Amino acid sequence: MPHPGNPYATPTVPVPPQGAGQAHTPAHHRAGRPAPDGARARDGAPGSGPRQTPSAPAGDRSTPGASGTPNTPGPSAADPGAGRVVAGRYRLLAKLGHGGMGTVWRAQDETMDREVAVKEPRVPDHLPERERANAFERMRREARAAARLDHPAVVNVHDVAVVDGRPWIVMELVRGRSLGAVLQEEGTLSAREAARVGLEVLGALEAAHAAGVLHRDVKPDNVLLGRHDRVVLTDFGIARIEGDTNLTDTGGFVGSPEYIAPERVLGQRPGPASDLWSLGVVLYAATEGVSPFRRSNTPATLQSVLNATPAPPASARGPLADVITALLQKDPARRPTAPQVRAALEAAAHPPAPAPTPVVRFAEGGKGVRIGHKMLTGLGAAVVAGALAAYLLIADPFAGPLPDGWKRYDLGDRVGVAVAVPEGFVKNKQPADSDGTVASFTDPSGLVSVEVNRDLKAEDTDGAIEGSASERAFAHWEELRDGEYSWGIADTPAPKGKPRETTYKDREAATNTIVYTTTTDPATVREVRVMYYRNTSGDMYRLWIVYPGTGYFADDGRDIARTVIDSWDVHKL
Repeated sequence: MPHPGNPYATPTVPVPPQGAGQAHTPAHHRAGRPAPDGARARDGAPGSGPRQTPSAPAGDRSTPGASGTPNTPGPSAADPGAGRVVAGRYRLLAKLGHGGMGTVWRAQDETMDREVAVKEPRVPDHLPERERANAFERMRREARAAARLDHPAVVNVHDVAVVDGRPWIVMELVRGRSLGAVLQEEGTLSAREAARVGLEVLGALEAAHAAGVLHRDVKPDNVLLGRHDRVVLTDFGIARIEGDTNLTDTGGFVGSPEYIAPERVLGQRPGPASDLWSLGVVLYAATEGVSPFRRSNTPATLQSVLNATPAPPASARGPLADVITALLQKDPARRPTAPQVRAALEAAAHPPAPAPTPVVRFAEGGKGVRIGHKMLTGLGAAVVAGALAAYLLIADPFAGPLPDGWKRYDLGDRVGVAVAVPEGFVKNKQPADSDGTVASFTDPSGLVSVEVNRDLKAEDTDGAIEGSASERAFAHWEELRDGEYSWGIADTPAPKGKPRETTYKDREAATNTIVYTTTTDPATVREVRVMYYRNTSGDMYRLWIVYPGTGYFADDGRDIARTVIDSWDVHKL
């Protein structure tokens, strides 16, 4: 029975209130798990696509999705029209679900001797002929849009059978349930499972966008969770194909309000970023249990899409939380690209195994002593005090060879340093007017960036280079705090930082850790580690590492920053 407080549950039968002893237990965090006997999926919000209605019979615990079905033999007596043969080939067996645009049937393809899903067009008789024609054209568009895509996460369209001017769409039968049904009946997904599902949906969208197709209705009810962990994006009924006439120009607004991007609400031209926004909302709902924009009515929902700032994801952490937040930027230009989304979802779906606790051993014949990572980091190259001093030497965890998966770059004579970053970081192209003293890298998700720059004393004609690294660190902090840098730093809360002196290879240096809130919508917290060094020739070097300031990935960002700082190498001291 769906949880009465779950906004995805819109029951067709009354659901009794839960008592104090009936608190909802989230469901096992497993997408695609068979529903209990008698579990029933519900119709979604107005404007949604076809829905499942039958529950699985005893002995078959597979429940249907929008294009799926249990293994129910023969036509059902409860379904008027069951047994009818469409186009002399497709025998209708049982209804799988219905929505405002049609009914989906499980059918037998008597020519190929296989079961298929057949979408019957359903348009109210009272509609004007023009609107009926638009509706039928939208169905043909669905077939054309899906048929031109070749991806395992896109439902295959086999045929379009035109009967009395109405297009019946014949699709592969996907046995399983929709993500919307899973959220109703079982609760939220784990972060890893949500990321796995998100990767498959992203793959379908990438294939669609490469073919010039925008889906425009990405939502949990259109994501099918099939057997063997298959994920399928279905219902391209309102997809936009490049070159086609936009049906919304004459047929009114179409789509699911709580999942559509702000630019579509404003009537602006959508693009791939609009589908990625919808994916972000789906991921939010999959992990948090509710769309952040759902309201009691459509106008209020659309208003929230335009103006509301969602609460940060609570259940999703690390890269998944960061990419969800990034996808829900109101400005499509600020949203991450599909490759950046993929990198973040890969990191969330396949997090690295915890590093084994290092074992530091005594001299020959001694027993191992286990030292935690934090202790190692704090001790650096120190010798353990007390009785262990004569036996136990702890190496600097960042000295010597780089960690596995890191790569060192020599940035040439103009920048004058070598810097190490994790493999997969992309070296950014510098502007055409760059003087060659700056180099930067960004990880594929866009969450972490590294930049190093050098001010040459020989080219400092106006004496702008300070006399020491500490002077530069304090001057830079004052300028940043006073808003002289266009970093998009919010005034409230004020940025935090504290420059301090340090050393680099036993020479004077300075560092600062800056925490600030962005002016983006929604706002995010960012953290910056900065290292300053002035060599004996008077050249000033500055190394920046920027990463998320909150969330699980903040610790990873700090670890990356420490490794970058401890491994950078200035050519001329």
